[in-house]
Amino acid sequence: MVVAPQPEAVESGVLVLREGGNAVDAGITSALVQGVVDPQMTGIAGFGSLQVYMPGAGVHECIDFHGKSPAAVRPEMWQDRIEGETRDGFGFILNGRINDVGYQSITVPGSLKAYSEAHAKWGRLPWADVITPAIRHAEHGVTVRPHMYNWWTTNDGSGRVLPSDRLSHSTAGQRIYFHKDGTLKRVGDRLENPDMANTLRRLAKVGAEDFYTGEIACQIVDDMQANGGLLSANDLASYRTSKTKPLWGKYHGFRLATNRPPGGGIMLIEMLNVLEQFDLSALEHNSVEYIRVVSEAMKRATIDKDNYIGDPEFIDIPLERLTSKAYAGELAKEIKRGEMAKVERIGHSLESKDTTHVGVVDAEGNALSMTHSLGMPSGVITEGLGFMYNGCMGVFDPRPGRAGSLAPGKSRFSSVCPSMVFKEGELRLVIGAPGGTHIPMGVLQVLLNIINFNMSMQDAVSAPRFSGNSPLIDVVNRIPKFVTDELESQGYGIRRWAQSYAFGWIHGILVDKDCLIGGADPVSDGMALCT
Repeated sequence: MVVAPQPEAVESGVLVLREGGNAVDAGITSALVQGVVDPQMTGIAGFGSLQVYMPGAGVHECIDFHGKSPAAVRPEMWQDRIEGETRDGFGFILNGRINDVGYQSITVPGSLKAYSEAHAKWGRLPWADVITPAIRHAEHGVTVRPHMYNWWTTNDGSGRVLPSDRLSHSTAGQRIYFHKDGTLKRVGDRLENPDMANTLRRLAKVGAEDFYTGEIACQIVDDMQANGGLLSANDLASYRTSKTKPLWGKYHGFRLATNRPPGGGIMLIEMLNVLEQFDLSALEHNSVEYIRVVSEAMKRATIDKDNYIGDPEFIDIPLERLTSKAYAGELAKEIKRGEMAKVERIGHSLESKDTTHVGVVDAEGNALSMTHSLGMPSGVITEGLGFMYNGCMGVFDPRPGRAGSLAPGKSRFSSVCPSMVFKEGELRLVIGAPGGTHIPMGVLQVLLNIINFNMSMQDAVSAPRFSGNSPLIDVVNRIPKFVTDELESQGYGIRRWAQSYAFGWIHGILVDKDCLIGGADPVSDGMALCT
């Protein structure tokens, strides 16, 4: 089974499984197709995290491929430009939006290197076969879907550069995403991007390393140098992914395997540890008390993330304390006493959800869970290459001396937490989501829906959600107002979203003996598909 927010990516992954590929082949194929058919959510110039489980080969490993800040970065270079911080901690608004769009917003991309490394270590099919479906989609063009168009045309009020302005930032973007009369392409229109097809065709022929040290690297560096970019040839050539064992947590007899910092898995474990101290199953789902308790756990994990979690190569993260049952017990006592956590923010903005996810389980029991992204897309497309670069510099803290502060060669914290759940040594669930800083909050609630409330996979990802990662509690419009009225009477600030589905777009595969049961979040037009 393959599950993802894009049907084309799911279908491509399933066909790879039918052709004899394994979960890694299918996952990398799906990821490459996602970068073509949903090119602002992810791409070969993005970042992310993946987890691979291959029980027959004794493999259980994570690859972290976060973008790294260029060597030219300095901790204090933007501290006099601060206008505000996004309300949920996704990033900072700077004067001139220099960190948000354009050449200085780009971190060193890691996605393509991670795809290539995972395939080389664990894949079965030739690299050219894995990349061919993405080439075909790029050659034939892409139909603009409602989900894609909605992102292009939505102003979230954050103060960031509008998505449509990102698309028109470069000459190539104007050609790809707009009609000749200057109007943005609409639902049902075709995106023609032969440059992307040519780039992928070259990568299929000569390998991913060309992006980092070869002909494509030269094109990238020439463009950066000509337009004041921070990214250099040495930045590309010296980029390395991080290979680690999963970070483990326990919850009511289940074992959770997730990613390590600078990824968001540590938040997921901390929240589960806190909530294990409560009898959630005895509470009505999404009742006043349920939302209060879970939101307070979310807020405490958010505060710890802001204060302590970043790139472990640059800061000492109190990993054992934040993931310990004893520390969780202290936090749970505060919640039981009715103490309200205070998340501090500069400004009152929103976040980006420009990310996507893919999950795979194959017939041999191998599994892949990968969340990958462009962050806020930079808007930059090098002429002749076709793909857009990430804009991940926007999430670094421009204030020196903090966990997320700027530094050369540093990765910024990301909430991505591709995860797997085990019981009695057997794989039970492959799960993950896009959704910015709401990702751990969404994944958490789906886990609770399955473990505490015995929901089916699809019901678990479809149930109404909320998020406590800011000074307020954000709720979707399907949570009744009589519930939030009571929370407001207790002193909580509530922000009701117009959307009925929000806070992470969760996709999962439930493994029930020999049966695979998929769930695709209805917020997108994704699906789960078996071979």
